[in-house]
Amino acid sequence: MRRAALILTPYLWLLALFLVPFIIVLKISLSDTALAIPPYTPTLDFGAGWQGIKDFVGALDFENFTFLTTDDLYWKAYLSSVRIALIATTLTLLVGYPIAYGMARAPEHWRATLMLLVILPFWTSFLIRVYSWMGILSGEGYLNQFLLWIGLISEPLTILNTPVAVYIGIVYTYLPFMILPVYAALERMDGSLLEAAEDLGCSRLTAFWLITIPLSKNGIIAGCFLVFIPTIGEFVIPSLLGGSQTLMIGKVLWEEFFNNRDWPVASAVAVILLLILIIPIILFQRNEQKQREADG
Repeated sequence: MRRAALILTPYLWLLALFLVPFIIVLKISLSDTALAIPPYTPTLDFGAGWQGIKDFVGALDFENFTFLTTDDLYWKAYLSSVRIALIATTLTLLVGYPIAYGMARAPEHWRATLMLLVILPFWTSFLIRVYSWMGILSGEGYLNQFLLWIGLISEPLTILNTPVAVYIGIVYTYLPFMILPVYAALERMDGSLLEAAEDLGCSRLTAFWLITIPLSKNGIIAGCFLVFIPTIGEFVIPSLLGGSQTLMIGKVLWEEFFNNRDWPVASAVAVILLLILIIPIILFQRNEQKQREADG
C-alpha cells in the first residue's frame, strides 16, 4: 500500500494540476465564440453522456487553430518568444555560472550565507520586483541618474520599453533558477581532479574547460531548462518592461483572454504553446533520469 501510495501521488498531482486543466482548455479551444458569460458556446456537453460526445465528434472542427495560421501575429509571437527565451537563457547562464562557481569555491562557512543571498529575492513579491525595475530603467530612473552623475552619458538612455529591458528583467528574475542547479553540480565536484590536471601540465583555464565544465554539464542543462521553459510563456515582464515593442506569446495570450474576450482562440494559443513546451519538458525529464541512473 505504501508503494502504491508513493507511485499514485505524483500521478494524481499531474492529473489534478495538468491533465484536467489541459482538457478544459482544449474543450474551450474547440468551442465557438459568443457574446455571453462565459464568452463561448461549448460544443462538447459532458452532461449529455455518450450522445453529447457523439454529437461533438460529428461536428468537430479546428476552426480556431486554423485561424492562428491566417494571422501573422501568432506565429511571429511564437518565434519571437523562442528567440527571446534562448537569448535570455544564454545571458542568464553567462551571468549565473560565475556566481555559482564562486559560491562553490568559497569557504564552506560562507556558502550558506551566499545561498541565502541568492534566494533572498524570492521573499519579495515578483510583481514588486518588476515594478522596481521600471523605476530603475526609466528615463529619469536611478540608472540614468547615476550614469549622468559620473559623466558617462550626456543625456538619458532609452532603456525602458525596449527588448534590452526585457532581457534585464528576465535575467534578474530567473537568475536563481540557473545558479542553484549549477552550484549543486559544482559543489559535488572533487577538487582533487583539478589538482591532478594541473600536476599533469594543464593550465587553470585548460583544466576548467576540460574538467569543470563537463562535470557541471548536468547542472547547466537543468538550469537552462528551468529558465527557458517559463520564459517562453512570460507575459508580466514583457508587458511592464517591454511595452509595445516586445512581442511574446504570453502577452498575446493575455490580450486575447482579457482584452479581446476571445476565449476559444486564446485557448487554442495556449494549447499550441503547451505542445511547444512539452518538447523541452520531456528532454529535461530524460536528462534528470539519466543523471539519477548515473548517480545510482
